[in-house]
Amino acid sequence: MAGKKQFDMDTALDAAMIQFWRAGYADTSVDDLSRATGLNRSSIYSSLGDKDTLFLRCLDRYAARYGDKYDAALSCAASEPLAAVRAFFDVTLERIADPELPDGCLIAQSAMAIPVLSPAVAAHARQALGFQRLRLRAALKAGRMTDQDAETFAVHAAAVNQSLAVMSRAGASPAQLLAIVDVTVDALSQALRAQRGRF
Repeated sequence: MAGKKQFDMDTALDAAMIQFWRAGYADTSVDDLSRATGLNRSSIYSSLGDKDTLFLRCLDRYAARYGDKYDAALSCAASEPLAAVRAFFDVTLERIADPELPDGCLIAQSAMAIPVLSPAVAAHARQALGFQRLRLRAALKAGRMTDQDAETFAVHAAAVNQSLAVMSRAGASPAQLLAIVDVTVDALSQALRAQRGRF
């Protein structure tokens, strides 16, 4: 029975995550979550928590799921920084292309909703957004970029990554999204060449 309950919990959390991802925090009601999860309101509160608590759980779930994929993509950064950053963007492009998933990005949506979030939830959303910059900076430093260049490109690449989600929701084609990535990877390639030329 414990195994069945855990499976049901995972299913309910995934359904709630998709609901928040599709509609956003502000436009998702407890009734929407009830319909999405198949749980009544009292079961949601007793098993999953109130709306803020459930949203935080979904945000953590999303960040962990895709964070692991981003970390795997960047794992070759020490020897192949360009390939690592392209693989990082590929994680996002593959998620966007998956017809089973909503358009956009739950973290990007959450960041845009910060003005209507409670302080605790807003802080969590900022932290989730910041993790992308931190993992990119660490990967670029492993690829022997200077601290300043690694920070600059990490901020830029994280911003581009979030813009892909926004652009996809606005109807940008896969070719247009890939072109955005190509410009960023090309700029990084030039920066890496210039840096090697200095040393």
